[in-house]
Amino acid sequence: MILLKYNMMSREKKLIAILGPTASGKSAFAVKIAKKFGGEIISVDSRQVYKGMDIGTGKVKRDNSKLKSQKSKLYLHQEIPHYLLDVASPKRKFTVAKFQKLAKKAIEKIFKKGKIPILCGGTGFYLWVLTREVLLPKVRPDWTLRKKLEKKSAKELFEILKKLDPERAKTIEKDNKRRLIRAIEIAKKLGKVPPLKTKPLPYPILFLGIKKSKEELKKLIKRRLLKRLKEGMIEEVKKLRKSGISWKRLEEFGLEYEWISKYLQGKISYKEMVKNLQKDIEKFAKKQMTYFKKYFPETIWTQSFKEAEKLIKDFLKIKKG
Repeated sequence: MILLKYNMMSREKKLIAILGPTASGKSAFAVKIAKKFGGEIISVDSRQVYKGMDIGTGKVKRDNSKLKSQKSKLYLHQEIPHYLLDVASPKRKFTVAKFQKLAKKAIEKIFKKGKIPILCGGTGFYLWVLTREVLLPKVRPDWTLRKKLEKKSAKELFEILKKLDPERAKTIEKDNKRRLIRAIEIAKKLGKVPPLKTKPLPYPILFLGIKKSKEELKKLIKRRLLKRLKEGMIEEVKKLRKSGISWKRLEEFGLEYEWISKYLQGKISYKEMVKNLQKDIEKFAKKQMTYFKKYFPETIWTQSFKEAEKLIKDFLKIKKG
């Protein structure tokens, strides 16, 4: 593969964002782009930030054989630096504000190296907060209140928020307990949840989406699920549990960690676990696509790397030949 050099030192600073539903192949796609155009990757995934959560989150494997990567503490995969992987303990909650801060630092670090920052991941809210540079309300966590609210269902939390701030209730995800709790916390502190102000990043961004048909995505999800189970995903959850993470905390991570935790507690059978997990991942993929289409309408959806390569060359203004 011929590396197409794009020197950020002498040209306009630009970013590339790779979007797409879970199992669509974003990580491999991003690595190919990084190798071709001289980029480095920033993970935009709310679960890949946690140490020890590797198979269940689809985290790329680290080049452990590279002594250089261990010394520099860089997370290298196929010799491409990856940022925001393994930056937090699963015992503690990692906030979107923390992600925004670390991701912005990573962008500047990559620019200083004369490379292209490539944002890659399926957490749409994280990508939105970062690229739109959302100014988040500075309200400290109220752990006493959170502990009390966590015992309630999403439906109950939504009703509480509705009474506190009807306007915020109109736009929030009704089944997202974490965001409902945070909204209630802010509303109680400030009287209401202030409208989120945005100040987009001062760089051109090319949003590229990986397009897959519904049937193709279903097959990819099933194939990946079975592969992860063979690779030891259940053992990974057991290990996290042995490290001192509660069943409740593991279930909060959703999808793979939720259903495997229920299986390990004897609440469901292995067959039920696989069936429910497959179904939930498909639902999650659908939600991701709905979010991406709503909040990133400028995304160009592509089905091949060749097509994406042409779009990137045009975006970076790289001459042919």
